[in-house]
Amino acid sequence: MENIIEARNVCRDFNIGDGSTVHALKGINLEIKPHKLSVLRGRSGSGKTTLINILGALDKPTSGEVFFLDKENDITKLGEPARDRLRRYDMAFVFQSVALISTMTAFENVEFALRMTKLPYKERVGRAKQSLVQVGLEKRMHHRPGEMSGGEQQRVAIARAVAVAPKIIFADEPTAELDSPTGFAVMKLFRELVTQNDLTIVMTTHDTSMMECADIVYTLEDGVISDVTENEIKEDADA
Repeated sequence: MENIIEARNVCRDFNIGDGSTVHALKGINLEIKPHKLSVLRGRSGSGKTTLINILGALDKPTSGEVFFLDKENDITKLGEPARDRLRRYDMAFVFQSVALISTMTAFENVEFALRMTKLPYKERVGRAKQSLVQVGLEKRMHHRPGEMSGGEQQRVAIARAVAVAPKIIFADEPTAELDSPTGFAVMKLFRELVTQNDLTIVMTTHDTSMMECADIVYTLEDGVISDVTENEIKEDADA
C-alpha cells in the first residue's frame, strides 16, 4: 500500500440536544503518505479534530472507510479490543494539553507510557532515554513538568510518542498553547523526526504560520476538504 492511511467518503454526524444533526464531516477523501508531515488546517469547527480522531481510531465515522497500511484493513470495522491494540502499538498521540503526570520526571513519564507495551524494563529505560535525547532533553530528563517550560513539556509529550516506535504520530493542535518561537521550535522538531527518523506525522492546526514546515496541507472548511497544497521542503544539509 503506497499510503499509510486512506480515508474514503468519511462522514461524521453528531446528534445534538434539540434533535437536530450536525454534519461535522461530509464525504472526506484523503491519503496520508509515509514519512511525511501532513497538516489538517482549519478554523475551529471546521472538522479537523473530528477527522484526526477518526484517522487515529479514537472515534468511528458515521459512514465511510479508513484503511491503515493495508487496503483490506478497514479500521472502522474493528472491534474495540483490536482498535486498542492498534493505538497501543502502531499509533501514538500528542495532544494540545500535554497530559504529563505532574509528580513524575520527564524520564518517568516516558517510561511509564512504555509499560503499556509490556516491553522488558531494560528496553523501556533505553527507549525512554533515547527518545528524550532525540528531542533535546537529555539534560532535563530528571525534571518534573512544573520545573519545565511549556515548550519543554511538549517535547516530553513528543518523546513519549516517539518512544513506542509507532508507524504514525497524530498531534492535535500541539502548538496552540505555545508562543510563536516555541511553536516554531516544535514544528522544527517534527520536521527533523520526519526527515531523520522516517516518521509519519499528522497534525492539526489553525495557525497559518506553521504551514511552511509541512509536506502537504489539507484545508478543511465546514466538514469538507477545500484545498490541498503540497510544499517542496528543502532540508538543511547542516541540520
